[in-house]
Amino acid sequence: MRILVANDDGIESVGLRILVEWATKLGEVTVAAPALQQSAKSHAINIHDPIEVRKVDYMPGVTAYAVDSTPVDCVRFATLGLKTTYDLVLSGVNRGFNLGEDILYSGTCGCIFEAKLRSIKAIAFSTDPSTFSQVAEHLDEIWQFIQQNNLFDYADLYNVNIPLDPKGICLTRQGDAYFTDSFDKLDDTHYQQNGYCIHVNKGDLTVDTDTTISGYVSVCPLSIKRDDRQAFELAYKNLK
Repeated sequence: MRILVANDDGIESVGLRILVEWATKLGEVTVAAPALQQSAKSHAINIHDPIEVRKVDYMPGVTAYAVDSTPVDCVRFATLGLKTTYDLVLSGVNRGFNLGEDILYSGTCGCIFEAKLRSIKAIAFSTDPSTFSQVAEHLDEIWQFIQQNNLFDYADLYNVNIPLDPKGICLTRQGDAYFTDSFDKLDDTHYQQNGYCIHVNKGDLTVDTDTTISGYVSVCPLSIKRDDRQAFELAYKNLK
């Protein structure tokens, strides 16, 4: 299997190295990651300026590139730039959860949305912001959960969030808001955005936010579709 690993925390991320090392058990691995931190870039791409790409020494048997652009441009470089296709794209492991409506901002999830545009199956991985120490020991069981349940028969994209000391694995749907921000004035010309959690855990283990905060791994199918299908169907029936 040919695998592309990308992220938004950058080529030096510990979480990226953990994911790459694990992915080498599944097949041939190529890494394309931002040269610098690129969190919360969502699906942004650079269409105006040249993009610097450097081949870097990473680990034995792995071809790796540092891309001086967004997470999505890393996937675009590895597919369009290298003129290569892959069987699977893995993104992460992100330092911090990507849950609920926050996936709209996530560069980690942006990578897998771009993979779908290139007709490649993909998984995004995120974990508790405090440590990566437990992630590696759970990747095998998460992969087994996906394979044993034939999840790629139902969707091409999955968003996985791994809490500390997980109690198990749940298939989930996207929840509502997890974090929000204040826009704080620093001086006459500068403002600082500061995030804070607004999630209220109701213990619903079918929702990614509640599931993860309750201590279970959340495996949530995602889609690139952004239309409101229910609104379309209702409005279409009542067109005049």
